[in-house]
Parts: sequence; C-alpha cells; structure tokens
Amino acid sequence: MKRTTVVLDEAALEAARQLSGRLHLSMSEVMRRALLDYRDKMVGVTPEFRDQRVKALNRLFDLFQGHDAREEIRRLKTEDEGY
Repeated sequence: MKRTTVVLDEAALEAARQLSGRLHLSMSEVMRRALLDYRDKMVGVTPEFRDQRVKALNRLFDLFQGHDAREEIRRLKTEDEGY
C-alpha cells in the first residue's frame, strides 16, 4: 500500500464520514472501495475479476442443480404452519 493525501470538500468529507459510519469501515477504506467501484463502472472490470464472477456463478449452478424450488417453498410453508 501507498500512503497519500486527499483534499476533500465539505460534501465529499461528509459523504465519506456517513459511509464510514454506516459500513463500519475507515474513511480510507470507504474511499478506496468507492474509487475501485467507479473505475469498474467506467472502464469495466478486469478479466481476472470477471473470471472469478463466472466461476462463482458456475459453482452456484452446480450447487443448485436438481433443486426443486417449488418443493422447498411448499416444505417451508408447511413447516411455518406450526408457528
């Protein structure tokens, strides 16, 4: 990591404080995440990150293969009747 100084106007400073408190993160972590998120939106995600997302999606497909959502909902509703 590299340390740097950032100059913020009052609105940006207040936004960083609000997000820091709401997310329970340091203000520097809030700004780091915001910067990376903005970069991803403007430039697109890296091929490595895209590959990670595709692998995660494929893992979900594997985990839920053969899963019957209607049956699970029916079972959960039946279980909830006892409460």
